[in-house]
Parts: sequence; structure tokens; C-alpha cells
Amino acid sequence: MSEQEITKEGGRERDTRMEKLSKLREIGINPYPYRFDRTHSIGDARDKAEGFLENGTEIALAGRVMSLRGHGHTSFGNIKDGTSAIQFYIKDADVDEKTWSLFKLIDLGDIVGIHGAFFMTKTGELTVKVRRLELLSKSILPLPEKYHGLQDKELRYRRRYLDLIVNDEVMKVFTTRSMIIDTVRDYLREHGFLEVETPILQPLYGGAMARPFVTHHNALDMTLYLRIADELYLKRLIVGGMERVFEFSKDFRNEGMDRSHNPEFTMLECYAAYWDYNDMMDFVEGMYARACEKALGTTEISYQGQKLSLASPWRRLTFFGSLEEKTGADLRNADVAELAAVAKKHDIDIEGVSGRAGLLDELFSNLVEPGLIQPVFITDYPVELSPLAKVHRSEKGLVERFEPYIAGFEVANAFSELNDPIDQRERFEAQVRAREQGADETHPVDEDYLRALEHGMPPTGGLGVGIDRMVMLLTDSPSIRDVILFPQMRSEQGREED
Repeated sequence: MSEQEITKEGGRERDTRMEKLSKLREIGINPYPYRFDRTHSIGDARDKAEGFLENGTEIALAGRVMSLRGHGHTSFGNIKDGTSAIQFYIKDADVDEKTWSLFKLIDLGDIVGIHGAFFMTKTGELTVKVRRLELLSKSILPLPEKYHGLQDKELRYRRRYLDLIVNDEVMKVFTTRSMIIDTVRDYLREHGFLEVETPILQPLYGGAMARPFVTHHNALDMTLYLRIADELYLKRLIVGGMERVFEFSKDFRNEGMDRSHNPEFTMLECYAAYWDYNDMMDFVEGMYARACEKALGTTEISYQGQKLSLASPWRRLTFFGSLEEKTGADLRNADVAELAAVAKKHDIDIEGVSGRAGLLDELFSNLVEPGLIQPVFITDYPVELSPLAKVHRSEKGLVERFEPYIAGFEVANAFSELNDPIDQRERFEAQVRAREQGADETHPVDEDYLRALEHGMPPTGGLGVGIDRMVMLLTDSPSIRDVILFPQMRSEQGREED
């Protein structure tokens, strides 16, 4: 059913339900009462059903009416709350006249409270025999028909409230997401990390290669940016003596959208004084394994038909080693012309790509990234791609950085953090020169951050983990929009015009 068909059908049904709403008020029933004394959630009541059946315990449950069947003097139905669903049975001879009159005005989608006791039907289904019924919220618009009414993916994202009501698997994704975040948070605390909060509105953006969203503060008459990362603020805290810090942050990047990118997303960043990127690699393996075991009970998963093992140890492969596997050439010392020739040989469109950093990134994204299915750490990146990472201790022109890849996309980013203020200034200034040549995702010079480094930052390992992508993997979700409750969408007006 299309969005237009749903709207048309909903209009007709709405008129009928508005008439019922008037009748409810006429017989003295408030269709939107203030509260309900629920004795149990449905899930809790199901867990305790054996005792309730034995003792004939009366319970009060509440939920949304998902089905109604029967006619005449008896009916069956199902209600669902946030924990489970249950069948109910109602018979006119078992309830008072007002309750039966109310029941005849109930529609699918209404939220009701039921009072009664459990019994087992002849088919062995646990059921509540209704003694009293209360209307808790009259639904004016109908629910989508279960099998045909909410298949349009974009409509499901726009009307997530309906998606959650009619698709149990969607509710499970988001309850699993919450559990994953709790598990990662506990893992960090077990390792001595302190949770902190840093600014979302920043006078300078930094910490990633991305275009920011820009806004204006009227009272201060100044331009501000929605953060693209919280990295530089967290490292200021390392300077200040907070030796292990983390933050679950909402970050914002003014970029395109695809199955693994949304302009607003959730990032975990953490920093540990006296660690390096090798420590962080071990830490990431442990974090992913813990979250996977909590969510699925195993470290062996299936993602979009691919069998993956998240158990330690993960493979480790250098950035230039991965390119050499695909091109047959050692590109560590290749200049812009040589890199452009390699791109042309492999039919990679580099129009608009500038500089050595841009070409290396394009080659890696096209040739290497799609084939990184089993968990692997790509390590030791060229310095041009990593303005905040420490120079490699043994390889000239490289930095101590890794990115883990699973199922063909990056899931985290980590460095041995650059703590030399002189080197950091030179990197920032190189970024400014690159911007002047057309690279619009580069860092500005952050003088306050440089001042903080000049006070001294200990050797530090830093890590950023894409929480949305972790949830995608552990819930077998094909798109980042499947794991964000309210993903960014084109305006409905614009969609209709298309």
C-alpha cells in the first residue's frame, strides 16, 4: 500500500472513529484518562503465569489492541505492550453493561486496560478472561494493515512510531541497541574510564576530516559549529589530568548519506594516558567481543548472509600493504602523478580529487575497503591522512593509526595521539594550505588546543567507535537508517515532488 493509499484509507476510517469518540463521551467515558493502575507488564505476567493460573489471581494489564475477532456475545483479541503480547477473551455475560458498551466501540490501535484472570484455551493459549475493561487512549487513525500497510522503507523511517508498533523486529533492534551501549559503557568503566561531557556547539571544529554544520549565536554575535568530533576537547581533559575519559557523543557532519552514513550519528570516543595504538587495538577486540556476546551470546555472527567471527585476534594489515595486495605496486613513495595513473588503470573516477592524501584515500576506498569482510585492523596510515596522529616510531612518512574494518566498512578509528605541539602546529598549517588548494574537509588551526599541548600531554592512545555501525553489525541491519530511530530524511514535500 502506498503512502497516498494509506492516507486515503485513514481519512475514511478517521471519520468513523470520530463518531465513536462522540458516542464514548455521550455515555460518560473519558477516552483519554490520566492514569491506569497496572499490576504487571505483560512480559512479567507471562513469566508468573503458572502461579497466577493456579491461584486464580486477578491482574491488570495495559496495551495496544492489535487484533479483534469474533462476533455476537463473545470476542477474542490481543493487546501488546513494550514487553510482550497476550490474548484476551471477553463475553457480554461476564461484564457489566457499561464495559460491554465500551468494548463495542473499541478499534484496533486503541490502548486499553484489562482486569481479569488467566486461563488456558482449548488450544493451549494463555489468555486473560476480561472482567473489566478501561479505555486509556482512543486511536483516531488506524494502524497500517500488518502485511501490506507499512512496506515503504522511507515511510517507515518517517513514521517510526508506526514501525515500532507493527514490526516487532524493529522494536528488538532498538532494545538491542540500548543494551549494546550499556555493555560498552560498563566495559569502559571496568577499565577505569571516566564518562564526561564536552560541547556540541564549538567555536572551531576539528577532530575529523569533514565539513561542519554552521550556525550563529545571536547574543554573542559569533559563528559556531556543530561538532564533527569531540576529540580535541577530550584531549584537553587528558592535559588537565583526567587520565582516562570517554563520551558517547552526537556528532554532525555536513556530508552525503548512504547505507553507512547519516549526517547525525553516535560516536564513542575514549582516551587513555600512557597507552598507544597497540593497546587500543587489543581494547577494541575486547570491546567488540563483549558487546557481541551480550547481544547474541556468541562471537560468531551472520551479517547480510556473511559469516563473521569477531573473536580475538583480528588480522592486522598495513595501509600500504593492503594497497600493494590490490595493485601489485608499493605506493609508499608514489607522487600525485603516479597515484593518478594507478587510479586510471583501475577505472577509478578521480575528478575533483586533489592532492596525494585525496588520491590515496580514493584508491583505498575503491580497491581495498569493499574486500575487508572479516575483522581486520588497517594500520600505519600516511601522515597526510592523519593530522592528529603521532608519527610512526620506525616508518618514515607514516603515523601510528589504525582503522578496524568489518563487512566492508570502517567501524572505528584510533591513534597514538600526537602530543608534540610543534609538530601539531605544522600539521594544522599544512591543512590550511590544503584548504587553499580546494580540500574543504581539512582542519582549521586551533590555537587554544595548541596552547593546551604546550602545557604537556602525556603519551596517549585515542579511539573513536561508530556506535551506529556496531549496532548494524550486531543486529544484521543493512542500513544505518535501520538503527537510528529518526534518521535524516528528505522533506516530505520534496519527496512528493520527486
